[in-house]
Amino acid sequence: MAKVELLMPKMGESIMEATILKWLKKPGDSIALDEAVLEIATDKVDSEVPSPVAGILGELLFKEGDVVPVGGVLAVIETEGGAQATAAPAPVAAAAPVAAAMPAETAALATAVTTQVAPAAGGRFYSPLVLNIASQEGIGMQELEGIAGSGNEGRVTKKDILQYVADKKAGKVAAPVAAPAPAPVAAPAPAAEAAPAVVKAPVSTPSGNVEIMEMDRMRRMIAENMVASKRISAHVTSFVEADMTNVVMWRDKVKKEFEKRYGEKLTFTPIFIEAAVKAIQDFPMINVSVDGNNLIVKKDINIGMAAALPSGNLIVPVIHNADQYNLAGLAKRVNDLANRARNNKLKPDEIQGGTYTISNVGSFGNVMGTPIIPQPQVAIMAVGAIRKRPAVIETEAGDMIGIRSMMFLSHSYDHRVVDGALGGMFVRRMADYLEQWDINRPI
Repeated sequence: MAKVELLMPKMGESIMEATILKWLKKPGDSIALDEAVLEIATDKVDSEVPSPVAGILGELLFKEGDVVPVGGVLAVIETEGGAQATAAPAPVAAAAPVAAAMPAETAALATAVTTQVAPAAGGRFYSPLVLNIASQEGIGMQELEGIAGSGNEGRVTKKDILQYVADKKAGKVAAPVAAPAPAPVAAPAPAAEAAPAVVKAPVSTPSGNVEIMEMDRMRRMIAENMVASKRISAHVTSFVEADMTNVVMWRDKVKKEFEKRYGEKLTFTPIFIEAAVKAIQDFPMINVSVDGNNLIVKKDINIGMAAALPSGNLIVPVIHNADQYNLAGLAKRVNDLANRARNNKLKPDEIQGGTYTISNVGSFGNVMGTPIIPQPQVAIMAVGAIRKRPAVIETEAGDMIGIRSMMFLSHSYDHRVVDGALGGMFVRRMADYLEQWDINRPI
């Protein structure tokens, strides 16, 4: 029998290793071609690794919880044939994406080789590889916090920690000094106007008719990502109300012909994306990220769109180079990504690289929201439910009251680099493109 090596697949340019979450097969099990053998996790996505061949699973070279570099041999599969071979890693599909509106730059602490490590007190996050090296070298969390990081947002990279270890062994790094315990201080006499004390949320034991549910891994990382974004970015939200009557009437008129011609349902999402792309072209400083004191202006317009998962969580697939699609092309991409997101079939690259994000809170019946910015982007748009209501219509003969289809746009932006004028003009411009929709536009 021939032996084929199952390799850790490459899942994106910035991903160098992954953690084994669970072996789905055990030695001696039969495996079909493309059948999932194990589940892995990175800072960006959870994935299943399929078998590149049919055969019998032989030796497992790593156990659950181990961190394996890209290209590393995970296991050996025995097949009928000749000499031993190394199979190219099969493409992986995302089994359970780990971030709702948040990419890896602010991803949560990953699982280390043998233990799960909580976020550091300073809020800094470390990759599984960095934590593994720190554990092997006896570097505690306090010492790890003192290492200068060269990665995005000051993250410690593999190169940083290996250089630190080398410097420490060469005597170039002083041993960490434990902070002395504070001496007991007598309580001061009460003052007439004492400064308010910082009050921490009390820790209590649940009682009564309650059910305690542990957060799953995805929910924990979403929670950590949301907190990280609020800590990093100075959030401000501007609101604009848009008259969507022309858009609604046009869509009602053409949607059957559109589906017949293109084989795709026409939702409002591609229309929103088209308007956002035009507004970004008018205000390119919205399409940026922050690197220290530098702004990285993105030439590509990659629009993320929040999509609901069956679990109730959200994932943000990305339409790369959205400015290169017409409306029919956007509709195809939107429907394809949304369908595969619901069926856990997204590829890792399809949830990376977003430069601006749209969240349709109107799909839940909400009229507006204050969305949290997905790092390292600097802005996100929430579009609310389209509701009919009375509105003032300006005509040459004078103002009148009419029934119009209205929608709120909520634009959250990072006030460190996007001031109120830019943030406000952008959302107003996007609303203008929607309000000026050509009712006679051909499909």
